[in-house]
Amino acid sequence: MTERAGIRTPYQTKILVVDDEKRIREGCRKMLTQEGFEVAGAENGFRALEMISEEHFDIILLDLMMSGVPGMEVLIHVRSHHPDTVIIVITGYATLEHAIEAMKNGAFDFIPKPFSPQDLRVVVVKAIEYIRTLQDISNEKSRMRVLINHLADGVMATDKEKRVALANPAFLKMLGHQGDRVIGSHVSELVQNERLNEMIDQALAMPGEEFAELTDEFQFEDRAGNPKTILGARCVPFRDRLDRNLGTVTLLQDITTLKKMEQIKSDFVSMVAHEIRSPMNSVLMLIKVILKGRAGHVTEKQEEMLNRVSEKINSLVNLASELLDLAKIESGLIMQEQKRLDIGEILTEQVAFHQTKAQERDILLELIPISEPAFVLGNRYNIEEVISNLVGNAIKYTPGGGKIWVSTTAKENHHCICVRDTGIGMSQEDIERIFERFYRVKNEKTRNIGGTGLGLAIVKSIVEAHNGIINVESEPDLGSTFKVYIPTAIHSD
Repeated sequence: MTERAGIRTPYQTKILVVDDEKRIREGCRKMLTQEGFEVAGAENGFRALEMISEEHFDIILLDLMMSGVPGMEVLIHVRSHHPDTVIIVITGYATLEHAIEAMKNGAFDFIPKPFSPQDLRVVVVKAIEYIRTLQDISNEKSRMRVLINHLADGVMATDKEKRVALANPAFLKMLGHQGDRVIGSHVSELVQNERLNEMIDQALAMPGEEFAELTDEFQFEDRAGNPKTILGARCVPFRDRLDRNLGTVTLLQDITTLKKMEQIKSDFVSMVAHEIRSPMNSVLMLIKVILKGRAGHVTEKQEEMLNRVSEKINSLVNLASELLDLAKIESGLIMQEQKRLDIGEILTEQVAFHQTKAQERDILLELIPISEPAFVLGNRYNIEEVISNLVGNAIKYTPGGGKIWVSTTAKENHHCICVRDTGIGMSQEDIERIFERFYRVKNEKTRNIGGTGLGLAIVKSIVEAHNGIINVESEPDLGSTFKVYIPTAIHSD
């Protein structure tokens, strides 16, 4: 990447000056070479066509009034065979009408003779900006077109007037569209679902200081009125650097099969809740009655045994609840809104909440000061659950007198939430399995520490649902460090 005349270009710009006046050619060459451009000259149209056939030029400064091959003929040839080349016409005042004709034939701009070095520089810089813009747009459109058209999920983008700027084949298929080209048409012509139109309106009307991901689910019926397809929808505003709404981006996901699976899971969990959890709660209530002596005197030994039974039953109740949470998260069907969250605020609240428990165990729980604002895009309840689980585990597995540090740092496109402790640590074998469901580290030091083995599985599922990553570093007796990477909430460019 080089700097040319105040414009960033990926390579040295090549310019051809075509003029039968040597004075003009040499003057342009001198000035443009000093600006850092690679400049060549051609004394007539015939020589220019020869040079153009041999190598590519980004910009051609072309005199229209030349002997031999006319400049207009050169212009037409270049526009036909080298459409990426920008042509700037050099013309005298007496031939201004020819310059206008040249513009109609595809010339980018013209500069009348006589012209100053500054006049030349301005028009060349403008041409380079034009070239760079076209290249950026072309490259970006090509990449986006290939990516979006091959997505299994539906994608639609609109401008601020609710006109369709992009709609991939998956989106059109999900809405059952069969017909004319939709680009440029109003959203209402493509999207008949009232709620989806409302979501797009809400995203467009969202204030600049607010950013949220709107979510919902829709059921589309066939002609007989029978449920056919269930779609999950997400809609966000698309903004510039000044937080001005430029349009919206809407994503559709066919969740019909997954919803059926969710229903099966839901039915099973309901059965578990009714047939297992409810009787267990009843047993707990009966044990409390016995412990209070309402069924007769309870010896010290009996009280100890009943308390142990209560603990085991409570563990089973918690297990049923955590299984329900995990099933919901892993199904990916809870369409929860994700908003721009201040991760520093959440960490402060969570550390304050766990301070009492840490102090009871004589553990120093410290939040490392955050040097700059840290914002992520996520669901607040889920992010709080992740941090609470990690801090709670650190307290649980750190002996008295230990320390726990909580911090966040900005990484490229992510914020890293770190929970580090001086606890009992883990072996490499345990690290490889720590996020598996029901897996718990088993050794002499963890024998008396309770748990279901689902907490970290839930944490991992939540993090992945936020397009994040979690990893752990640990050694026996040297503590553990959990790092969670959540995408940064950034503005659209």
